[in-house]
Amino acid sequence: MKKVAVIMGSDSDWPVVKGACEQLESFGIPYEAHILSAHRTPDKAASFAKSARADGFGVLICAAGMAAHLAGAFAGNSTLPVIGIPMKGGAMDGLDALLATVQMPSGIPVATVAINGAKNAAFLAAQILSVSDDALAARLDDHRVKMAAQIAEKEAKLQAEL
Repeated sequence: MKKVAVIMGSDSDWPVVKGACEQLESFGIPYEAHILSAHRTPDKAASFAKSARADGFGVLICAAGMAAHLAGAFAGNSTLPVIGIPMKGGAMDGLDALLATVQMPSGIPVATVAINGAKNAAFLAAQILSVSDDALAARLDDHRVKMAAQIAEKEAKLQAEL
C-alpha cells in the first residue's frame, strides 16, 4: 500500500493534524508526519515533494495557516494528489488560509478540505488510495455502514424521547 505524507508548516498545527494521522491509522494506512515550511525550509519542502512518489507515497496532505503556501508548494513540485488543510488562526481566523489553499492556478490542483478539516483530509486520502486497493475500499464501505448505524441509533433515541 502507498503511504500518505502528512506535512505541517509548524508544530502548532499538530493538535489538529494529529486527527488525520489517527484516522489514517484506523484504516491501516501507513503514513509519515513531518514539519516542513514553504517559506522557512523551501529547499527541504521541495525536495520532499519531488521525491515523494519514488519514496512510496501516494497522497500528500499539507496543513498550513495564514499565508498557507505549503500545499501549493508541494503541488508545484509533485504530480501526486495533494490535499490541503487550511488551519484556523491569524488575522482572518483561517479564511486567508482557506483562500490561499483553494485558489491554485490551472494545472496545479490542490484538493482542499474545511478549515481544520484534518479528519476529512485523511478520509479523502483513503478514498484516493482505495481506487487501486479493494481491501481499503471495503474498510471505507464498512465505516460508512457504521456511521449510518450510529445515526439510526440516535434517531431511535430521539423518537423514544418524543
